[in-house]
Amino acid sequence: MRNITENLAQVRARITKAAVAAGRDPRAIRLLAVSKTRPLADLETAIAAGQRAFGENYLQDALVKIRALGPAAEWHFIGPLQSNKTRAVAEHFAWIHSIDRLRIAARLSSQRPADLPPLNVCLQVNISGETSKSGLHPDEVAELAPRVAELPGLRLRGLMTLPAAARDPVQQRQPFRLLRELMEQLQRDGLELDTLSMGMSHDLEAAVAEGATMVRIGTAIFGARLR
Repeated sequence: MRNITENLAQVRARITKAAVAAGRDPRAIRLLAVSKTRPLADLETAIAAGQRAFGENYLQDALVKIRALGPAAEWHFIGPLQSNKTRAVAEHFAWIHSIDRLRIAARLSSQRPADLPPLNVCLQVNISGETSKSGLHPDEVAELAPRVAELPGLRLRGLMTLPAAARDPVQQRQPFRLLRELMEQLQRDGLELDTLSMGMSHDLEAAVAEGATMVRIGTAIFGARLR
């Protein structure tokens, strides 16, 4: 448990160093702790160390944690979403990062409880064109984004991507730059967007350099995936 606390401090230091190097305010970058597969005790340790936002891929596992921890955490759904699971996400999460179909977005909007604020959403963009990954082709984003933005139960915040892995920092930056430029075009088209969800344990520095406002960090906080 001590390692999680130390790891969080190290990740926060990496974010700060990367932001300063890029001439950015470190406070403009949120840390999303990717807690999928992790036991409840790990999340409790992270919360005690000041972490609030957690990202989950697996709905049933996430619901157990949400019921146990409730408002002590802010819950982000970051995995692919099937139609039969939209209601639970609409009812229990504050964010979803993986919208790539209008039908799913419309279901989430209609199922969002009226007593909750609009569900924050990001469109997932398959920026590297990998067939093994979900997400919109970059050319599809301009058509879908304004339609999602019109849905009353949602608030379109920005874009998310999970690019192909690369070791070279220059190569790491390229897809993040493309995502930033895509969001800037949407902003010029009149959409009020403020979120670039990009960057993980191995490439957060490259993501911050290209404008990430939220980095999704799992391994560097919790260690290797349990399954």
